[in-house]
Amino acid sequence: MRISPHILYKVGKAGAAVCLFGCLSLSLAAQTRPDSLSPARPVIHRVGVEGRVGYIFPTNSFLAGENARWSPLKDTWAGHLKYAFQYRPGSAAARAYPGAYQGIGVGYFDFGNREELGCPVAVYVFQGGRLAGLAPRLSLNYEWNFGASFGWHPYREGANDYNRIIGSKANAYLNVNFYLNWVLSPCLDLNIGATGTHFSNGNTRYPNAGLNTVDGKIGLVYYLNRAVDDLRSLPWEHSGIPAFPRHMSYDLTLFGSWRQKAVDVPGGQVPAPSAYGVAGFNFAPMYNFGYKFRAGVSLDGVYDASANLTSTDGGNTFTHASFGRKLSLGLSARGEWVMPPFSVGIGLGANVLHGGGDHRCFYQVLTLKADVARGIYLHAGYNLKDFHEPNYLMLGIGYRFHDLRPRL
Repeated sequence: MRISPHILYKVGKAGAAVCLFGCLSLSLAAQTRPDSLSPARPVIHRVGVEGRVGYIFPTNSFLAGENARWSPLKDTWAGHLKYAFQYRPGSAAARAYPGAYQGIGVGYFDFGNREELGCPVAVYVFQGGRLAGLAPRLSLNYEWNFGASFGWHPYREGANDYNRIIGSKANAYLNVNFYLNWVLSPCLDLNIGATGTHFSNGNTRYPNAGLNTVDGKIGLVYYLNRAVDDLRSLPWEHSGIPAFPRHMSYDLTLFGSWRQKAVDVPGGQVPAPSAYGVAGFNFAPMYNFGYKFRAGVSLDGVYDASANLTSTDGGNTFTHASFGRKLSLGLSARGEWVMPPFSVGIGLGANVLHGGGDHRCFYQVLTLKADVARGIYLHAGYNLKDFHEPNYLMLGIGYRFHDLRPRL
């Protein structure tokens, strides 16, 4: 992998460019809790700057070199600024959820082709935590990012014809990273690790081939009110927290979205001219094994207005299926990693009652639930077919019945 020599300079420049966002975020947090910076308070506040350099996977002919430059797109770089808070080590919440932190961030991205792709800016929520303590001041950590990116130059017939990977000016931004966290002092940490990133619009607009990267990252985190005593605490110790009552809970989620559809015709596929509605529900009995994990089975009902859409004249006209052939009912195995206020989940399932055609498939579900009140959560998810074919977004709200999780 070749990385241009001036990339590191660009990363630093990007970090400075987004500094204003971080300052505003910190100001907002201080206004919300005016005295929260007091050492007596259980919350620690932190601000981080991060640079990433990496490689673009050539998953499309455009990325492989079929573009206006006739040159493969390989290098990418990004700069990020983040604000987060975490519970003070030694508290019950910090012991139940070791090293957990959450916050908001902004990132600036460059893929080496500003004319055809643009230089998008992402705004996102993120959460991370400790996976393993390697030494008194060294740990292996994880983090995920989820948000939206803006400022893309999408495909436009006659204006940006080569770009057949991005079809909308706004796209989802998903990232997961693993890194080493080195505590340099009570107020400063150094992070070094690797990340994987995905951009797409969830099939809301064509084209939607998406863009995927793998990156190396380096960052500094400044703590506004971490004390020396906090470094002596062992956040992975689980003593001093209430015993967790293992129990069954029941999640009922209602969701909806819209999508575009590619229809098979002789010689390939053509996009249908309209956007089609999607609506559904999930009812998931889940066994709560402990503070951080629950699993179960979900009953998944979906109405997809684009299901079994056909064309017999090469894409000039389209025929809609009957109402019954747009419905499906499936069963999926579910698992969720719980780090309040978020739960990140995965599901693997198949439709058991359906009208055939598009519904006869093995599907996968990725979900993010954000608690907004006791039992009530917001839901964002993505449904895939056979691990590679984008299906639809799932945006909605849900309620958790019989939730016996202790409040910390």
